[in-house]
Amino acid sequence: MSIHMNKNRVTPVTLQKMKGKTPIVALTAYEKPMAELIDPHVDMIIVGDSVGMVVYGQDSTLGVTLEMMINHGLAVTRGAAHACVIIDMPFGSYQESPQQAFRHASQVLIRTGAQAVKLEGGAEMLDTTRFLTQRGIPVMPHIGLMPQHVNQLGGFKTQARDATAIEALVRLAKDFEQAGAFSILIEGTSELAARTVTAKVSIPVIGIGASPACDGQVLVTEDILGLFSDYTPKFAKRYIELSSLITHACAEYAREVRTAEFPTAEHCFGLSQTTNGYSGLIV
Repeated sequence: MSIHMNKNRVTPVTLQKMKGKTPIVALTAYEKPMAELIDPHVDMIIVGDSVGMVVYGQDSTLGVTLEMMINHGLAVTRGAAHACVIIDMPFGSYQESPQQAFRHASQVLIRTGAQAVKLEGGAEMLDTTRFLTQRGIPVMPHIGLMPQHVNQLGGFKTQARDATAIEALVRLAKDFEQAGAFSILIEGTSELAARTVTAKVSIPVIGIGASPACDGQVLVTEDILGLFSDYTPKFAKRYIELSSLITHACAEYAREVRTAEFPTAEHCFGLSQTTNGYSGLIV
């Protein structure tokens, strides 16, 4: 069944109807196995350009390419049967002009089967958001702390700390709503800023390092599973330490190979096993 024909799938319209009602649950995914595991539990899967840091070990998201996002997005849509899949537009793929953004965003949706794209930016992205939404591409703007702007911001710093900055962020969110955005992701702001933005717009606001008052929450899946140890942001909660379990399993495997405990006959084709070892073929 086509991803767009699945009547049980959460869509951007579904998410809009959840505003102020049921909290929206979102996580990231970059490949099919993880998407399959988280899909039954979330409303939204974001294929984030955070893949550059989490999977490829890059220092920031700036090195992520459009082709990388399409490949990872396709893998995720193959594993997600329920959640709304939203794919990040990587740095340099949409900022030049609304026309450039449309060419690349349309390819993202065509080649992956995802339901929407996410792009970072301020007022300079309003025309682009309007251009895309008027042409059938659902858009989620990413405001507040914007990782693609890390060089301009001077690092990953909390945004909208004072009244003036909060007022500007609220005005930006309202403008994005008027431009046709179906939802907004707000990251790394003061709690008051995120709370105020959520109250002032009629579209869902998804928070990450923002506020409990947001209409939904998203975290990087590897952070909550204890699989990414290079850096753990304050807002990330670890629910399990899978890295230690994986390390233990790998150590046990290595020990068994080195002591000839693995493999045994049950792991081989055409061999039987006696108390004295292997003794011929299984017919």
